[in-house]
Amino acid sequence: MTANILEVRGLQKHFGGNYVTQDISLDITEGSKEAIIGPNGAGKTTFFNLLTGYHRPDAGTVTFDGRDITGWPPHRIARAGIARAFQVSNIFLRMTAWENVRSAVHAQMGQSLNILGSAAKIGAERTREVLALCGLEAQSATVAGELSQGDKKKLELALALGARPRLLFLDEPTAGMSLEETRDTMALVDRLNIDLGLTILFTEHDMNVVFNHASRVTLLHRGEIIVWGTPDEVRGNATAQKIYLGEHQL
Repeated sequence: MTANILEVRGLQKHFGGNYVTQDISLDITEGSKEAIIGPNGAGKTTFFNLLTGYHRPDAGTVTFDGRDITGWPPHRIARAGIARAFQVSNIFLRMTAWENVRSAVHAQMGQSLNILGSAAKIGAERTREVLALCGLEAQSATVAGELSQGDKKKLELALALGARPRLLFLDEPTAGMSLEETRDTMALVDRLNIDLGLTILFTEHDMNVVFNHASRVTLLHRGEIIVWGTPDEVRGNATAQKIYLGEHQL
C-alpha cells in the first residue's frame, strides 16, 4: 500500500473575523497527481500558502513525510523537499534560463552566497539536467523575459525542480496559455509525475486540464472541502455541479 507523503489535519486560517480555511483535512498519496478546484475566494491560494510556510495556521497540523512541519518558514519547508511554482512568474526576467535554474540549484546546495570564480561551475551538471528535463536546452542562453509564455512556465517548473523536491505545488500552471502551450505544459507535468515519481498537487480553473490529468480532485468552497474523489466522481456530483462545475458547462 502506497504511503501518504502529506497529511493535513484540521487546518484553519482566519484574517480578522473571516475564516479563509476551515478545518481542512486531506491526505496526499506519494506519487499521485491531484487537483484542488473551486471558485475565486474558495481559499485555494491560502491553503497553498499554509502548506508552504507563507502563512502560519491558526489551528491544525501539516505532516510531510512523517515530520510535523506546521509553521515552518518557507526556506525550511523547501529544504525538506517541497517546492512551489507560482501563478505569477517567479523567474528573473533579465537573467538567462541557465542563470535562473543555476541560481535555484545553488540555493538547494547552500551555495547562494558563493561569489568565487568556481561558483560558475558549481551545480552546472544539475542545471543542464533540469533544463533538459523541461525541454529548455535550446533556450538556455535566452534571457527569460524574451521566452514565450509556455517556456516561461517551463522555466518556472525548472526553478522548482532545481530544489530536488519530492512534492510539487503548482498554482494555475496553464493560466494565460494557448491551447498548444497548455498541452505542452501538462505533458511536462505528466512526465515529471510518471518518470520522476514526483508527487504533484495543482490548482487550475481549466476543467479540461483538471479532469484529464488529475487522479483525484478536491473541491474547496468558502474555505471548506465540499467534495473529493476521482474525476468521474466529482464531475458527476450534484453538489459540485451546483457550486462550481455548472458554470464550466461540463
